[in-house]
Amino acid sequence: MPWRLETPRVLVVDLDGSKGSAVRARTGSMVAYEGDVQFKNAGVGGGGGLRAALKQRVTGESLPLMEVTGRGTVHFAVDAGYVLLLDLAGDTLKVESEGLLCLAEGLRTDVTFTGLQGASSGQGLFTTTVTGHGQVALLSLGGPPIALRVTPQTPLVVDPDAYVGAVGNLSQSFVTDVSWRNLVGESSGEAFSLRFEGQGVVYLQPEER
Repeated sequence: MPWRLETPRVLVVDLDGSKGSAVRARTGSMVAYEGDVQFKNAGVGGGGGLRAALKQRVTGESLPLMEVTGRGTVHFAVDAGYVLLLDLAGDTLKVESEGLLCLAEGLRTDVTFTGLQGASSGQGLFTTTVTGHGQVALLSLGGPPIALRVTPQTPLVVDPDAYVGAVGNLSQSFVTDVSWRNLVGESSGEAFSLRFEGQGVVYLQPEER
């Protein structure tokens, strides 16, 4: 397989020299490689073009990526974080830019607005979207990632500090009537949670940021 996990914390990507095997990866995430492999800055917008670059600059949702091409095997890791491999088949992935490790060359990235109340969370006002067909690797820096399914009958409410990303036809809203933070002595700022409704999967890390 061209993408695989050597360990839960190390992603391995095999490149065969074709354009289809090229990837974009988080800048500085390469820990080792074998073969004839080239690395270069992915350019404006992390390879998403000028429009994406302008959005990232305005929103602060930066996406520092490098293009990795050639023929060989590359090992990626960041801060001993756990790696989550996903296959997108025309789906939309929403993820914080810091949670992206690697994505297939054919995938497109953009920045979308998440809502005004996102300003008081670690998630910020904006989030990165990844769309298209291909593999993408996410980072969970707070332990092994957890996948929770959302259906129309079972909406999901999560702590924003544990949120990693979400895939599917999901709508996101903010729940401000939160009491659980007061139970553990958290009183600074407005306490709220993220509520997801629709059909899809939400990915969490067990240790909060």
